Amino acid sequence: MVLLNITIHELFLTFLGMLVVVLLLIIAVLFYSFSQYRELLHISNWSRIIDKKVSQVIVFGKEESAADGEFTEVSDNPSFRDLFLEKLVGSEKKFSGTAHEEIKDLFRAYNLEKEAFSKLSQKKAYLIAGGIQELTSMKVEAAVPKITALLSHPSPAVYQEAQYAMVAFKGFEGLRFLDTETHKISDWQQLRLLISVTAIPENCEQEVNGWLRSPNNTVIIFTLSLLRKFQMLSFYPSVWHLLSHPSSEVRIRAVQTLLSLENDQTMHALAGSFPEQPLEVQLEILRVMEISRDQRSVGFLKQQLLEHSAAGIRIQAAEALFTLGHQEYLNRISRDSESSEELIQIIKHALQEKIC
Repeated sequence: MVLLNITIHELFLTFLGMLVVVLLLIIAVLFYSFSQYRELLHISNWSRIIDKKVSQVIVFGKEESAADGEFTEVSDNPSFRDLFLEKLVGSEKKFSGTAHEEIKDLFRAYNLEKEAFSKLSQKKAYLIAGGIQELTSMKVEAAVPKITALLSHPSPAVYQEAQYAMVAFKGFEGLRFLDTETHKISDWQQLRLLISVTAIPENCEQEVNGWLRSPNNTVIIFTLSLLRKFQMLSFYPSVWHLLSHPSSEVRIRAVQTLLSLENDQTMHALAGSFPEQPLEVQLEILRVMEISRDQRSVGFLKQQLLEHSAAGIRIQAAEALFTLGHQEYLNRISRDSESSEELIQIIKHALQEKIC
């Protein structure tokens, strides 16, 4: 057994050392808290000043609100300018017309594009994406070349914001990145892009057909949404060819698009292609027959109800027949003593779903 000879003096020094460390930690925490508090006070005060400035410009115009000593005093502070830029971008989304233009004039008057441009050279993806968003929001056309270069950035946050910027600046022409796009385009991103395209040029057949043949399934799916939005009937044959695409999701979106571009033969043609389709596509075909309310589909729907091997298909066929006004037929089949128990349950389930 080893005896440790620790003197009272040594214990005192150890205790004193620990006490000093604790005091230093307390001082550091207090200093950090105080600095955070001061920063919050600055932000709160600056937000008030900025909100006042923006409100004055919107209500009275930039000429009447030009003399503002409180604002001018802090307008050169880098942190204040970053907050000012953030506030302007947020305000721009809330207004339109004259107010919208006044906000952009305020952005230009204080040369805030310098701050936004500087973010494009940063290393952090969120800063670059923020800069793109700010320059796009304020319609800084001079930023287009730099933003174009960021379409190939490795960060999704950056290249997605760059994609949106291209369409915001150029409309349909800004969709050219789809020619070579290899990344998956999320549903949210597709929606943003779709909303931003407000018109389609007359001579766009080559581009659109190229996107419909893209190896990137999400590019095809987005293009189909574009066709539905603008009712681009001339692309009906190209959409029809997608019913043989390897992806079931693409086939489903193609069926939906064919409904949107529907002609007199669409439902008959879909019935003809039905046996070649996987189960999930067959379900979608029955859904669009239900939506179209084409009475010429009734015979086909009855056939699927009575003969198809998949219960899901039979249920969908029964629901479609109900929607098309053939409830009496379904009731008669369910009461028929020769109907199988499975068929009766399928019809009851479909009727219950529709009635509920």
